[in-house]
Amino acid sequence: MNGQRGQSVAAGTRRYELTEEPGVIGACRDLTRRALSEWFGAAGAPGRVAAEDALLLVSEVVTNAFVHGGVPYELRLDHTRGRLWVQVSDTNPVRPRPRGPHRPARSSGHGLYLLERLSAAWGCVPRGDGKAVWFEMEVPPVPDPPARPLPEG
Repeated sequence: MNGQRGQSVAAGTRRYELTEEPGVIGACRDLTRRALSEWFGAAGAPGRVAAEDALLLVSEVVTNAFVHGGVPYELRLDHTRGRLWVQVSDTNPVRPRPRGPHRPARSSGHGLYLLERLSAAWGCVPRGDGKAVWFEMEVPPVPDPPARPLPEG
């Protein structure tokens, strides 16, 4: 797929090697969408708030890695017990930091604000000569529909 060269699959984990090909951000969203659907079923389906928020945040962290992070090289997705964990690794060791208070009228600079507002937790850890920016989201199960009463008869 455009934007990634390879993937490794383990139970509960997806790793994608990122490239600088056009369309990499859309490809990362597509890969995340498929993983959400496989791992969380209806709770990870398009239109569910947690799934849509996760896709937005994947777009933000991958975009930030390309704009500010040197060379992004991996998107990693993991899940456990109703939680999605996303990590994007790049070659720049400088930690992300907000450009001052959030101003909604700005044309850019909303990524860290969105991470703070939409994720359960996020952070940055050293990785090799660079860093990994990660976030975690809760993906609540979809409640079963109410049982319909059986017709009498």
